[in-house]
Amino acid sequence: MKLLSPTCYFKFFQIYLSCRLNSLIMKLRFTLFSAAILLLSFFSHAQAQQKTYGDAVDAAMQTASANEIKADITYLADDKLMGRAPGKPGFQMGADYVIAQLKKYGVQPAGEGGGWTQQVRLRRTFAAKTGGSATLTIKGKTDSLKYGADIYVNPDPVHKDVSLSGDLAFAGYGITHKQLNYDDYAGLKVKGKIVVVIRGAPKNFPSSDASHAMDLITIEKNAAAHGAKGVIVAVGDSTARAILANPGTRGVYSVMDEKGNAVVSRSYYAGIPLSGGVGFKTLKQFALSAGKNVADVLNSIKAGTPMSFTIDGKLSASASFEYTDVAGFNVVGKIEGSDKKLKKEYVVHSAHLDHLGVGRPLAGSTDSIFNGAHDNASGVASLLQIAKIYHNLNEKPKRSILIVMVTAEELGDLGSGYFASHPTVPVKKMVADVNTDMPTIIAPLLSVTALGAEHSSLAKVVDEASAYMGLTVEADPEPEQNRFVRSDQYSFVLHGIPALHIKYGARTPDGKNNLNEFVQTWRAKYYHKAADDISGIFDFDAGRKYAQLNFLIGYIVANDPVRPTWNKGDIFDSSTSSL
Repeated sequence: MKLLSPTCYFKFFQIYLSCRLNSLIMKLRFTLFSAAILLLSFFSHAQAQQKTYGDAVDAAMQTASANEIKADITYLADDKLMGRAPGKPGFQMGADYVIAQLKKYGVQPAGEGGGWTQQVRLRRTFAAKTGGSATLTIKGKTDSLKYGADIYVNPDPVHKDVSLSGDLAFAGYGITHKQLNYDDYAGLKVKGKIVVVIRGAPKNFPSSDASHAMDLITIEKNAAAHGAKGVIVAVGDSTARAILANPGTRGVYSVMDEKGNAVVSRSYYAGIPLSGGVGFKTLKQFALSAGKNVADVLNSIKAGTPMSFTIDGKLSASASFEYTDVAGFNVVGKIEGSDKKLKKEYVVHSAHLDHLGVGRPLAGSTDSIFNGAHDNASGVASLLQIAKIYHNLNEKPKRSILIVMVTAEELGDLGSGYFASHPTVPVKKMVADVNTDMPTIIAPLLSVTALGAEHSSLAKVVDEASAYMGLTVEADPEPEQNRFVRSDQYSFVLHGIPALHIKYGARTPDGKNNLNEFVQTWRAKYYHKAADDISGIFDFDAGRKYAQLNFLIGYIVANDPVRPTWNKGDIFDSSTSSL
């Protein structure tokens, strides 16, 4: 092979270097171009965020203070407030405190008569000393039922004496849900009868649908709509845990109007003259009368296959009640919107101010004050920070904001139930409710779940606000808790107002994403216990982040010209609702 001259090798080397250099330059240009695209994308995203909310909003949000949240909780959960029970001096002290804070933040009074409060007439109804009586006739044989052990009648806040007699029919869970193609009343004639139901829902029901469907008032309304005159809820479990708990022994609260009518209750519905409960033993009798095996019936309805039937029997029951009245009230403030037209509409931020008051200390403890630091002094503190953010925002949103601290949540969402049905503003002008109840500020807030938001366009708002704050949105990590119906947002939902309740998600800093497991352990020690005071576990920075997120959700809704809507065909969509 012939060798090339040194000059040729040098020229080849020059060409090689030139090619390599051009290649490197091209790669560098591409890298710089890619970086420029990324930077442009970043700045475009930042500008989009800035355009959506603006520097002023960001700056106002930064004024939320973890230290002030701590100070507010410390005061509201102090022993001197004696657990903030409705109608007690401690609740008044709590109300005086939050009103003073709202005034400091420029919030205007929006209660009755231009003041800060809305009267809520609470009535505690409990079983009279005479109790009640009942007889059950099955296939012609009549036996007495032991009142309080075999049967009870729910307290009636309107009538001191109630009685009812009628034929019986078993209607499964008592649910009619057209959207999920489930109906316990299909083919069952119940007009003029007493309906027997099990409290629950099929396993395939979504969490919030199930929670709403098994709510006692929902069950009673559906029974009345089918012509029933009474409802008996039977214990559907044979285990020792399934005891018959008579609510008449401890008393049940309702909200009354000035004429003595019950306007809010979680157990009394005027369309059903009598409702009550029976034990598992009686349920077995009902099933046997129709030639059914109770286990087969329960398994069927759990699986989503209705198994309703006529009971060959008749029930007669009567009971007497007494009551005491309690003077309760909500606290209502307003931040007026900036748009001439939309300021007449309202976004509600709600939280309950009450707690359990004074009770029996746990074994081994002398502490009888249920301070309610997490439940719900933390939620009230969050609303105060929302008011502070608005105070530091010169240009207010288009819609007005209502800050509502309600009473008697612990007694059955009664204060919110009254406000949602008898608000101090036109009810049709309330476009959404963002509720804060025991946000559980015990760990860094990395993800959230928005209870109830999946039913309306609020879900998109939550996604938008959460993404802006670097939070992920998850499904409810504890659907079995039925939290959707256990706090004040449910009161607004029942009156057609889209609502949600932000709770913690499962994400943790260590990546194990098992916060719900930690919460379960924490809850066993602190929830509705005297231990829930300021000395417990707190992450006040998480509390600050909750306040910022709830503010931003409300702010987005308040500025959107289109008010929130229910998802088409949803159970709460008034045009298609079947529950």
